[in-house]
Amino acid sequence: MRFADRTDAGRQLALALAELDLDDPVVLALPRGGVPVAIEVARALKAPLDLVMVRKIGLPEQPEVALAAVVDGARPDLEVNEGIARHAGYDRLDIVKLAEPALAEIARRRAAYLAGRDPVPLGGRTAIIVDDGIATGATVRVALRSVRKQNPARLVLAVPVASPEALEALAPLADDVICLLQPSHFIAVGAHYAVFDQVEDDRVIALLAAAAG
Repeated sequence: MRFADRTDAGRQLALALAELDLDDPVVLALPRGGVPVAIEVARALKAPLDLVMVRKIGLPEQPEVALAAVVDGARPDLEVNEGIARHAGYDRLDIVKLAEPALAEIARRRAAYLAGRDPVPLGGRTAIIVDDGIATGATVRVALRSVRKQNPARLVLAVPVASPEALEALAPLADDVICLLQPSHFIAVGAHYAVFDQVEDDRVIALLAAAAG
């Protein structure tokens, strides 16, 4: 199976999700690539569309090493890589301080993407996290853990394509997992799309404005 583009993938994903009994759903896209997929799901399910934004916090001395990640929401959530933090000698107060620029960037993006709209409350609802695909699963893992803390009645992970190994590791964090394609020889998410272009900010803004009606 190969998807024509993210819109096609979203429509196919929506058909699979429609077979589940999803009560009071909210669709949460991982920007930017997840937004064109998620908007098709939200339209099909007649559900509100929101974002779950994750920003990595690297070690100051080695920015490529993920010390923690911050996730936006009604209450921003800090997910700490405890092993890295202990090894590098950072306590939670240190990491909270390091997270301030990431939180500021998340606030800037939410204001730009959603025109300042507040996050959709998830308590007691079905939260559906959508991305255009999963390679390592690092970002999705943080998003799932953070959304779970917002007490949805049901947490669903829905993606068109994923590495089987990554999906197996993520499955325990969700109540349901919908994935249309798990290639045994996974190379990259984009390899399973005929068109896999960069999703720019202006397209994200336009799609979210359309979803808001």
